[in-house]
Amino acid sequence: GPIIPRLPAAPAAGLSPKRRPMADEANPVFNIQRMYLKDLSLEQPNSPQILLEQQQPQVDINLGVSAETVADGVFEVCVTATVTTKVGDRTLFLIEAKQAGIFELRNLGEQTQAILGIACPGMVYPYLRAIVSDVCTRAGFPPVLLSEVNFQAMFEAQQQQLAAQGNGAASVN
Repeated sequence: GPIIPRLPAAPAAGLSPKRRPMADEANPVFNIQRMYLKDLSLEQPNSPQILLEQQQPQVDINLGVSAETVADGVFEVCVTATVTTKVGDRTLFLIEAKQAGIFELRNLGEQTQAILGIACPGMVYPYLRAIVSDVCTRAGFPPVLLSEVNFQAMFEAQQQQLAAQGNGAASVN
């Protein structure tokens, strides 16, 4: 497994040294283990004829976030972008990209879901933005720059939706 740096065990000045808990016993842990491109596709179904069109294309962007448990305390967080660019009702190009990160989260209690839904996607997203922009350029188009995303607002909306589906059965702090 990856080597995880630990802080030195020296006691803080002025505190009597206590028994140091085991690393996994109580100390909160939040580590990025790796970032990777999980899935990528580009389609230009109407090329080359559509490239002769002078009309301005419409760009539609959909984003999705998912988190799955890989092992105890280890999670995969994926951010997916689907970029559909059309001229009229015909597709100019379609890009689907899924960027993932593996994160270790331990002893974070109630914060775990928020970290998985906000902090982790925020770390994965810049990689996804760069990939989408790069693929557009390689496909011969001006880059599509994905705008900044407020993952906190997305997460909160998702939580409200889940609470509504549970008819208030979900615990609210």
